[in-house]
Amino acid sequence: MLTWLANLIAPLNTVLFHLGNDAVSWAELLGFVTGAACVWLTVRSSIHNFWVGIANSAFFLVLFFTARLWADGGLQAVYIVLGFAGWWQWLHGGRNRTAIVVGRAGPKTLAACVGFVIAATWGLTLLLGAAHDVAPFWDALTTATSLAAQYLLNAKKVETWLFWMAADIVYIPLYAVKRLDLTAIVYVLFLGLTVLGLRAWLAAHRQREVGAAAPVAATVVDAA
Repeated sequence: MLTWLANLIAPLNTVLFHLGNDAVSWAELLGFVTGAACVWLTVRSSIHNFWVGIANSAFFLVLFFTARLWADGGLQAVYIVLGFAGWWQWLHGGRNRTAIVVGRAGPKTLAACVGFVIAATWGLTLLLGAAHDVAPFWDALTTATSLAAQYLLNAKKVETWLFWMAADIVYIPLYAVKRLDLTAIVYVLFLGLTVLGLRAWLAAHRQREVGAAAPVAATVVDAA
């Protein structure tokens, strides 16, 4: 029944070259390229990050399921759904269904995200442990942190970069241990881009605040 799907993705599993212990396939290489492009587009607040990100998740979905990394593969499937949701939200999530702008997450939102990470990490650790995952706690932690980061990204909040940063710090050694060396290198690149993203989004938010304050100041002067 799923033969057509297996035949469709089979070329993506073709090994192109070896990098250390990693047999790099088309899926991993294309995941590298689209992943870097997606994060760069996100740094620039470009709406195009979503369709590139969906493609990236599809490539990594093939890679991780082929490597029997079920938690990582399942996360990519969730990313695809959240990617479409975020795409719509960036375009129509503002007032009167207008495009949303870069903002800051409030204390309640951040507390909810941290609470979600703690609870989801605990639950997923038990689930992945029962499924004999290679690193149940670390897989659970990165999965929960990444989902919180994606939620904040969809809402276009500056703090998304802090959550991505935390996840990437764990992902790098985790993928190295799993012998996905190219993917580990990708996440080193991602970690560097999170710093750029945080700075760029903070600057955009401050610029918008200054622009919003200017008309108010002008009105006060006119009234005086």
